[in-house]
Amino acid sequence: MKYYLIAGEASGDLHASHLMKALRQRDAKAEFRFVGGDLMQAEGGTMLRHYRTLAYMGFVPVITHVGTILQGMRQCRRDVQAWRPDVLILVDYPGFNLGMAKYVSRHLPETRVVYYISPKVWAWKEWRMKDIRRCVSHVLSILPFEVDFYRRHQMQDRITYVGNPTLDEVTEYKQSHASDFAHFIEENGLSDQPVIALLAGSRRQEIADNLRRMIRAVSPLADRYQFVVAGAPGITPEYYRRVVGDAQVRILYGQTYRILQHATAALVTSGTATLETALFGVPQVVCYYLKAGLFFRFLRWLLIKVPYISLVNLVAGREVVTELVGSDMTPENAREQLLRILPGEAGREAMLQGYAEVVRRLGEPGAPQRAAERVPWGCSSDFHSFSYPQG
Repeated sequence: MKYYLIAGEASGDLHASHLMKALRQRDAKAEFRFVGGDLMQAEGGTMLRHYRTLAYMGFVPVITHVGTILQGMRQCRRDVQAWRPDVLILVDYPGFNLGMAKYVSRHLPETRVVYYISPKVWAWKEWRMKDIRRCVSHVLSILPFEVDFYRRHQMQDRITYVGNPTLDEVTEYKQSHASDFAHFIEENGLSDQPVIALLAGSRRQEIADNLRRMIRAVSPLADRYQFVVAGAPGITPEYYRRVVGDAQVRILYGQTYRILQHATAALVTSGTATLETALFGVPQVVCYYLKAGLFFRFLRWLLIKVPYISLVNLVAGREVVTELVGSDMTPENAREQLLRILPGEAGREAMLQGYAEVVRRLGEPGAPQRAAERVPWGCSSDFHSFSYPQG
């Protein structure tokens, strides 16, 4: 079969590459064309464009690069039209991908459109469900609570929870990387003090807004702990130095999982990192500061339709980790919550028990394989979906 995949950022490149590998294992004649990245390229096939040429997020970057984005979409439409794939597989990246879904459903009705890693329409921009319902053959969900949301939108026969690829990635890492703290600190020039991890996001403004406050929160603990920042790809050491100043922290690139493997606790900006931190069993405080203040509170009330911002709490369906959002994210609040989850504190054990519940709800590893099994069937009803634990 001919598979056309579109992934618009680094995480999509990672997840799509694993799906491509699983598809090739099931379909020896699989052919791939894609918009993606280096990891997808390593799996073979033809890359039309690298996602870096289209990966603009946020209002201002999108507006200033709108010509590039539109040119990329036109090129992608022509390529799909000429190649006529059996399946178009969309990986997150909703602004671009929903436009492609509409185009393909209109001009190539014989091509099935499968969404792997759904847009977060359950959180905001719920109006996008109209396009998904009209243009997408099937949604392969990686978050168990999405199933009920799609059922409420009359897509109960077109939604399958296949498991969570982050669970696969963390499980594989832990199985293949022994936990050796002595080697970790020696290799990175660290002390033998316990580590508090600081995961401050992947975008410049996120880092500027959150990392300074995180450092002020943990600085009084410097006599007992050392602080390690997980450096984000694409953010230069010079930028981190401007944000960090003279603070005694270490910035390590390309070692996020290794940092979490050896961390005692963490301050984490919301995103997939909150789930990764939980899967490594590291107690955390979720920190997301925005300068908007009262405006953010109003905007959240108006637009955001979920009670939590962290995937940990959303999967659990309750507050497992404390979320300090907007003006609640002060160094004092972050420190107070962090002290509650350090070794010997009651909050630590309660959070670890909550993590066990999250893992149970996510189910077993094997998301790419289950997704690959589902892809060729489009929206056929004879596929038995992966059932995840309830309650």
